[in-house]
Amino acid sequence: MKSNFVNNPLDKLPDILKRNLDKNLCICNEVPKMDVINTIANGAMTVAEVQKQTYATGGNGCCRRQVVRLIECIHSIELDK
Repeated sequence: MKSNFVNNPLDKLPDILKRNLDKNLCICNEVPKMDVINTIANGAMTVAEVQKQTYATGGNGCCRRQVVRLIECIHSIELDK
């Protein structure tokens, strides 16, 4: 059985997505970017899973695109947008 856990998620991100790691990715629900990255690295494969665990994208959804991109990079997959 394949594990969705990623040991070094930052190694998989382009430099632009490594910026502002200490800031909130989701402004509406005050979710830090590193919380989202760690949630994805620990197995979240969809925006819905990230939202369920962190509440990111649960406001007006303006951070949804960045969450999708983080999932794509960390899990090395191409998602339907």
